[in-house]
Amino acid sequence: MASLALVAVVVVAGGGTAQADGCYTWNRTLSQGATGEDVRQLQIRLSGYPGYGGVLGLDGSFGPATKSAVVRFQQAYGLAADGVAGNATFSKLYALQDDDCTPINFSYGELNNCNSTWSGGKVSAATAKFNALVSMWKLQAMRHALGDQPIRVTSGFRSISCNSAVGGSSDSRHMYGDGVDLGAGSHSLCRMAQQARYHGFRGILGPGYPGHGDHTHVDHRSSRFWSASACGI
Repeated sequence: MASLALVAVVVVAGGGTAQADGCYTWNRTLSQGATGEDVRQLQIRLSGYPGYGGVLGLDGSFGPATKSAVVRFQQAYGLAADGVAGNATFSKLYALQDDDCTPINFSYGELNNCNSTWSGGKVSAATAKFNALVSMWKLQAMRHALGDQPIRVTSGFRSISCNSAVGGSSDSRHMYGDGVDLGAGSHSLCRMAQQARYHGFRGILGPGYPGHGDHTHVDHRSSRFWSASACGI
């Protein structure tokens, strides 16, 4: 697991935004109507808070869906739930991320047992690594919703050759970097499959779906496909 980064937070006098060393610093309060890279960075970290069956767009535009995600995040951490991302929201996000922008409870190493370069898949290495980062933030939200107990990742990114070696399907989302397999541990496979419906995963496969009796699979395919009949999904 990624270690907890030591992040220095300073609130600027006069109501300015919180500042932090490390991964990313927001320099203004964000609310509905805002646009820009700082909004997109916020959306990445809130991608696990779209609500049941939803997917939060990472388009840098703070619309109603982003506001709702901010509210859910604020509620999850006991903050004033006004849908505005300001000092308190940013400070919590700083505390939840390591200096490489991964969430504190997941790491790039966990999401890639194939190679160290993220190359050889069906998208560029940079895209595969970014897709894995978004998946980690979704899993961080899911982990918190499940009581902050560990979630065990058993497989993440695979190159085409790695995927072939383990007998993965020819269109496996693992080759795009957004497919993640989860093993039973703190939670049953069914409990994770059921909870994943709330955290931005378009693909959820688990017990009852062929070949998924020993793991729950989540991904970000182009359209929703949920199938875990043994879990009521």
